[in-house]
Amino acid sequence: MPTIDDTPPEYIRRIRSFVLREGRMTPAQQRAFDTLWSRYGIDYQGTPHDFAATFGRAAPRVLEIGFGNGEALAWASEHDLARDFIGVEVHGPGVGRLMNALAARNAQNVRLYKHDAVEVLQLEIAPGTLSEARIWFPDPWHKKRHHKRRLIQPEFVALLATRMESGGLLHLATDWQPYAEQMLEVMEAAPDWRNATGPGEYAEKPAWRIETHFERRGLKLGHGVWDLLYRRA
Repeated sequence: MPTIDDTPPEYIRRIRSFVLREGRMTPAQQRAFDTLWSRYGIDYQGTPHDFAATFGRAAPRVLEIGFGNGEALAWASEHDLARDFIGVEVHGPGVGRLMNALAARNAQNVRLYKHDAVEVLQLEIAPGTLSEARIWFPDPWHKKRHHKRRLIQPEFVALLATRMESGGLLHLATDWQPYAEQMLEVMEAAPDWRNATGPGEYAEKPAWRIETHFERRGLKLGHGVWDLLYRRA
C-alpha cells in the first residue's frame, strides 16, 4: 500500500470550501444509507485506499468532487463501464439519492465518500491514482469576502495534480462568470497543468457532461456556462 508523505499547505488545512447545510433526508434516502452504504460507500479512514481491491479490478479511475444529487455521476458511470468512478459529496440527501439510483441498475463501477474532498484527496487517494477529475458547478461563493473559500485555488490544484497520472484530465465547469475567470487565471498559472484547448481558452461543452437539472435552471435564469479542460503536465 503506498504512503502519502506530502503535507498540505496551511490554506488547505484550515479553510472549508463548503458549509454543511444538511437538508432532511427522505425515508428512501435514509434507507439507502441503512441498506446500501456497505455496497457503495467508502468510510473515510485517513489512509490511502486500495481502490483496485474495492472495485475488484485495475481500471482507470474518475473522481467527481461535489456531485450534488448525483445525476451526472450516475449517467457517466452507466455510459462508461470501462472506468471506475469515485464520487465525493458532503450532503447526505444527494448521496442517498445517488445510491438508490445506482442500486436500481445494479451499478458496479461507482463508490462514494460522504466527506470533505480536500481531506479525501490528501489522505485517501495515493499519488498517480486518477485518470480524470471532475469539478462541476462548485459553490461560487459570490461575495468578495468569501472568495477565499472557493475550491479552485493554487494550493488545491497543486494537490490535485499529485493525485493524477501523467496526462490525466481535469474538467472544471461553472455558471458564474467571475468564478470562471478565476478558474482560468489559477489554472493558466499552475505549472503542473496545461490547457487542453489552448492557452487562455475555455472549452466547448464536452459530450460526456450532460445537462443537469441544476444547469437547466441556471440557463433559464440567463446564466452562461464555462467549461475548462486541463491535462496533467
